[in-house]
Amino acid sequence: MAYWLLKTEPETFSWDDQVKRGAKGEPWTGVRNFIARGNLKAMKKGEHAFFYHTGEEKQVVGIVEVIRESYRDPTDEKGVFVAVDVKAVRPFPKPVTLAQVKADARLKAMSLAKHPRLSVQPVTAQEWKIVCGLGGAKE
Repeated sequence: MAYWLLKTEPETFSWDDQVKRGAKGEPWTGVRNFIARGNLKAMKKGEHAFFYHTGEEKQVVGIVEVIRESYRDPTDEKGVFVAVDVKAVRPFPKPVTLAQVKADARLKAMSLAKHPRLSVQPVTAQEWKIVCGLGGAKE
């Protein structure tokens, strides 16, 4: 199983908004970067992703599950980009900040530390375990 990280502006769509969607989840639309598009296309049903608040917060706040694999993004009129659907799994008891990730030598190669602007990122199994541990979350 692969792991991922999805970024969102909490003022636009927050963890609380995701939780409110319940089991039906929410389409992850609006991604307009070709590397991120490739990552969305690689996501498989049942895989998990960190839910990351950007902006002022810059922190992992929860875990979501992919419930629908990639399909044409309905917000993209040109039909170039894709979306996936995700549902909330569990919040992080303690959010994990970007500063914590960057300060942890074990995470120095993590995409979040090296490419903090990429909106959809792969996460290794080892990185997943470490970040979950920092946040007090079950893997």
